[in-house]
Amino acid sequence: MSYNYQIIEGLGLKLLLETSIWIFTVGEIFLFLGVLFLSLLLLKIFKSIILGRLKKLSKITKTDFDDVLIEIINKIKPYFYFFIALYISLRYLSLPESFKNILDGLFFVVIAFQIAKSIEVLIAYGVKKMTQREGDKDESKDKRQNQVITLVLRILLWTFILLSVLSNLGINVTSLIAGLGIGGVAVAFALQNILGDIFSSFSIYFDRPFIEGDFIAIGDDLGTVKKIGIKSTRLETLQGEELVVSNKELTETRIHNYKKMEKRRGSFIIGMAYETSAEKLKRVPLIVKEIIDSVDLAKLDRVHFKGFGDFSLDFEIVYYILSPEYNKYMDIQQEINFTLKERLEKEGIEFAYPTYTIHMNR
Repeated sequence: MSYNYQIIEGLGLKLLLETSIWIFTVGEIFLFLGVLFLSLLLLKIFKSIILGRLKKLSKITKTDFDDVLIEIINKIKPYFYFFIALYISLRYLSLPESFKNILDGLFFVVIAFQIAKSIEVLIAYGVKKMTQREGDKDESKDKRQNQVITLVLRILLWTFILLSVLSNLGINVTSLIAGLGIGGVAVAFALQNILGDIFSSFSIYFDRPFIEGDFIAIGDDLGTVKKIGIKSTRLETLQGEELVVSNKELTETRIHNYKKMEKRRGSFIIGMAYETSAEKLKRVPLIVKEIIDSVDLAKLDRVHFKGFGDFSLDFEIVYYILSPEYNKYMDIQQEINFTLKERLEKEGIEFAYPTYTIHMNR
């Protein structure tokens, strides 16, 4: 009797599982719910394990890339895990073929969206690393350029994702790409000057021929760089006014960056009177050397009796200032001039000045 009861019970369970509710059987519904629950549980465990290991790894590694991976995983919303579990569990239901196609398309859209969001984090990290300069403590200085570069890369990323989604949904994107290409050419042609300045700003930003605070010369104009913008760069000239120069012009001309100087070269000529004796003339290079060697940050390169001028015996003096600052250069030049004047007066050596000798015959 018990054996027969088990058979009847088994048949009853089988009949129950095969009972249809709408288009699904009770057995399929139970399987669907079981797979859904198990998938959610496994995904939750997977996320916890991966995050746990990455957090442990981030404490012992010097790189910050593992922090980026943690940020990517943390940014995955719960609805994404639920949708993945739902998609897996729905495969165990007897769904119409048209509904399966819709589900596959929706699955691709969700996956593409999440991949794009993860790549955005990598783009932000990559741009920051690529533009980060050693010893640059002012992180806010490059924030605007980073935002622009990130925006351009994000636009390209989402354009590619959109075209991929449309192509996966069966839409012919060839004509759309062709239209975008023609439209892009037209826009680029109309905005070629603006786009030229924008791309020039990227060139200035990455190549860094100058940075904010540098003193530069552009042709006959000199000034301190106050702001490097997307379209133009602003300088404060020596007269105090603001000079606005397009970035395209800056990349097409020669720029003298005085801030990059490690030292300045100074040179000047002094003329002795023709009445000065040869013995005193030979003392001049020694006097000049003593004076320049005694001045801080000054280093003599050479001093020579250059030649016979119209009114003077000329000495050429070349030296270096071990500082890029123009005011320091002028202070040292002034100190040398004062001391040189005092020493030559003490030695009885006179500077020359324009004189004429007139010979008259009776």
